[in-house]
Amino acid sequence: MLIQYRPLGRNASEISRDVETAVREGRAQPGALLPPVRTLAAALGLSPVTVASAYRELREKGIARGNGRAGTKITGAPPIGPRPALAVPPGARNLMVGSPDPSLLPELPSLRPQHRLYGDPPVSPRFGRLAAERFAADGIAADHLAVVGGALDGVERVFGAWLRPGDRVAVEDPGYPPVLDLLSALDLSAVPMALDEGGVTPAALQGALARGSTAVLFTPRAQAPTGAAWDEQRAAALAEVLAAAPGVLVIEDDHAGPVSGAAAHSVAGVARRWATIRSVSKSIGPDLRLAVMAGDAVTVSRVEGRQALGTGWVSGLLQEIVAELWADRATGRLFARAATAYAQRRGYLIDALAAHEVPAMGRSGLAVWVPVADEPAVTGALLERGWAVAPGERFRIASAPAIRIGTGTLTREEATRLAADIAGSLVRRPRRSD
Repeated sequence: MLIQYRPLGRNASEISRDVETAVREGRAQPGALLPPVRTLAAALGLSPVTVASAYRELREKGIARGNGRAGTKITGAPPIGPRPALAVPPGARNLMVGSPDPSLLPELPSLRPQHRLYGDPPVSPRFGRLAAERFAADGIAADHLAVVGGALDGVERVFGAWLRPGDRVAVEDPGYPPVLDLLSALDLSAVPMALDEGGVTPAALQGALARGSTAVLFTPRAQAPTGAAWDEQRAAALAEVLAAAPGVLVIEDDHAGPVSGAAAHSVAGVARRWATIRSVSKSIGPDLRLAVMAGDAVTVSRVEGRQALGTGWVSGLLQEIVAELWADRATGRLFARAATAYAQRRGYLIDALAAHEVPAMGRSGLAVWVPVADEPAVTGALLERGWAVAPGERFRIASAPAIRIGTGTLTREEATRLAADIAGSLVRRPRRSD
C-alpha cells in the first residue's frame, strides 16, 4: 500500500514549505504520494490552481516528481540534504554512472615543481597560457581566467558572485542532479528548459527568460544525462535569444571537453556576465578536482575574490600536472582516441536499441538516455537480469520518464544483450482479470 502525505497550508508557498519541512523532519518519506491536486484543493478550501502552483514549486526544487497518472511523489532523495548514491547490488553490471574508462585516461606525470608561496598568482603562468590557447582555439575569449575545484565548484562560485536567494535559474530538463541539489541548497529556483538532441531549444530558452530567469546554465555538449550537443546552428539560435536579454547571467558547463565527441560551440560572449567552465575530470581524471573558467572581468574577479577568503587557490601542483599533459602531443592523441571510443560505445547501444525499435538519445558524452513509460518497472526488470541503470527520476523536473545508461566502458556484446533486455522490459504484460 502506498503511503500518502497530505500537506497543509493557506497558499502555494505554505504548502510547498510544509512538504519540504516534513521531508526534512522525516514525516514524509521518499516515495510518498501527494494527494491529487483537486483532492487537496477541496480539503484545504483552496483553488486547484493554488495547489498546482505549490506542486510545481516542489518539482522545481527537486523535492517532488510528477509521474503522470501515477501522481506526484516525494523524490527518492530530495535535495534538502546530501543525495546518496544509488546502491548497486553485488554482481550487477554497474551502468549507473557516466564515468570515464580508466584505460583511456593519461598516466599522470611525475613532477618536481617549485614551491608556490603566499602571494603568488592563483593561476600558474604555464597552465594559464595553455588554457587560454585552448579557449581561443574554440573562439572563446580568455582574457580573464580562474581555476576552480571542478565544474560544479565553478558553477556554485559564479552563482554566488551574482545571484541571491529566490532568484530563478534556467536549467536543462532533464539535467545534472547535483545542479538541482545545489540550487535548492542556495535557495534558488530552477526553471526547466526542454531539450532535444541538439540541446536546449530556443523556444525553451525564450520561455525560461519570460518566466523571470536571471541566469541560464547550459551544457553545450555531452549533456548529462541525454548526451545532447549543440551544432553551429543551435548555438547561433540560442545566441539570438540571449541577445535580447543582455542582463542575464550565462554559464556554460563544458565538463567533457575534448573527449565529448562533439565540436565546441559557445554563446557565453553574447552576454555581459558570463562564464565557460571546462573540467578535466572526464579527460584526465576525476580525482584531480580541477576546472578552468573563462569569463568577463567582473565575474572572474568576484570568483577569485571569494576563493581567496576560503581555499585561497587550487593547488599549483595540480595545475602543473594538467599543464604538463596538455603540452604533450601524446595526450592530444589519447583524447582523440577516447572520444572515438566513447562514440563507438554509445553507438553500440543506440544501434542495438534501434534494431528493437527502441528510441534513444546519445549524441555525445558517456551515457545514453532511453525514454520509458515506467521507470521503476524497467529498472527493476533490468536489475533482475543483472543490469544496474539509473532511473531518470533523479535527472528530471517536468520532462518525461526515462532511464540513463552509462556507456563509458560498455562493450559491443554487452550492448547487444542489454538492448534485448530493455526491449523485453518494455513489453506490456497483460493485466490479470479477477
